[in-house]
Amino acid sequence: MVRRMATKEELVQTVKGIVKHWRDGQLDVAYQGYRDLFSSPEFGQHRPEDQRSALRLMIMAKGAPNPDRPTEPMIEAHRAAVSPLTDLVSNHGDPADHEMLGVCHVVLGNMESASAIFRAGLAIERQRNPQSDLCGSLMKRISLI
Repeated sequence: MVRRMATKEELVQTVKGIVKHWRDGQLDVAYQGYRDLFSSPEFGQHRPEDQRSALRLMIMAKGAPNPDRPTEPMIEAHRAAVSPLTDLVSNHGDPADHEMLGVCHVVLGNMESASAIFRAGLAIERQRNPQSDLCGSLMKRISLI
């Protein structure tokens, strides 16, 4: 049986619904929505840039709960994000993907993995643009571990 790929419009509508819960202060519901989205087989069929946009909304969100004391839905959503991010890192080697994957590992309490991922992303970004904001962000994240 061939699985139907979700359209970009369906992805956008799903993300808009999740963001509405976030804005309404229903963070657990929003994280459950992200968990379901990232763990669906269809999510990995979207273009990498569309996956990144959805992942970035959750992982780099302003006003997120303290990652030192994550809620269970927050942990589950970040755990679900690890697989698609690992695929993005493996297939594209984008340092910004490394940063998001490292943040997921911080939330999950995997500090050694997070440090290694941040350092790998930093090495790539230093080759590209040593003065970039991303270099600064990655160095800061490494220093906090």
